[in-house]
Amino acid sequence: MGYKIVVVGATGNVGREMLNILEERAFPIEQLAVLASRRSLGTEVSFGDKTLKTQDLDTFDFTGWDMALFAVGSEATKQYAPLAAKAGCVVIDNSSLYRYDADVPLIVPEVNPEAVHGYAKKNIIANPNCSTAQMVVALKPLHDRARIKRVVVSTYQSVSGAGKAGADELWDQTKAIYNPTDNKPPKVFSKQIAFNVIPHIDVFMDDGTTKEEWKMVAETKKIVDPKIKVTATCVRVPVFVGHSEAINIEFEDHLDEDEARDILRQAPGIMVIDKRENGGYVTPVECVGDFATFISRIRQDSTIDNGLNLWCVSDNLRKGAALNAVQIAELLGREVLKKG
Repeated sequence: MGYKIVVVGATGNVGREMLNILEERAFPIEQLAVLASRRSLGTEVSFGDKTLKTQDLDTFDFTGWDMALFAVGSEATKQYAPLAAKAGCVVIDNSSLYRYDADVPLIVPEVNPEAVHGYAKKNIIANPNCSTAQMVVALKPLHDRARIKRVVVSTYQSVSGAGKAGADELWDQTKAIYNPTDNKPPKVFSKQIAFNVIPHIDVFMDDGTTKEEWKMVAETKKIVDPKIKVTATCVRVPVFVGHSEAINIEFEDHLDEDEARDILRQAPGIMVIDKRENGGYVTPVECVGDFATFISRIRQDSTIDNGLNLWCVSDNLRKGAALNAVQIAELLGREVLKKG
């Protein structure tokens, strides 16, 4: 017996990836509905060897459906997620709308699976920001061993984090570099992204941080431990898919780099590729299409007591969004609904 699953926003990058992952992981599905806005109504999407036509989100009745994976923006989520939840369908939301709601659990299944039982307060579960998701997978097993005091993280985030329009802008500007008559001024990003890096993701806040940086701080505290101090600098780079992070960690207790490497090798969701030689590390190009969060460049930080540095890479459309949502659905089914 399987689940009745709805994918909301099935025509977008993340929605399509959700469908791919549901099929790849053989999620137990009895019935599947794919929804989109009216402007995309009737658009066909693939699910394994099947082709499905999208239905109208505005008129869809969520009654009798088990779970809805939302891959639409906060405005649409604000309108439709409460309707689904009220109808008894558990919402797994990929937007930022509910992440900081005390009555909505924010879950990365490898990190805080026990939080899934908090879904019942609103019938909603939140998926974290893409840059947070991969980082906390790496932090949690190390925190359990030596207690993390402070994290300094610099991100190198791909343009797909800004959706299809972000990827299109990088492609168009890259082509225009070689054709000077074809000028492509920035529309999605604040400056040219081709052959450039932009230290600005989301809006600026009063203290000078960006909203993306604030999200990493707030979400890490909610998912892992509110006592951890986090400071982030988030940068958009001309990479199509795959977020990278340089993470500096200060612990309460000493943690040797070799022990840290062993801990991470045994941790769920992590693949350690860490050889001190040319190419002995993972880059964004190599992580695309993979489920794992890759860790490389593990080494002591001799400038502080109890410090480590590491390099963290993951497919942001997968672990950063679609995969994590499907893993939450698997966790919910396994621990709570128990139908599959």
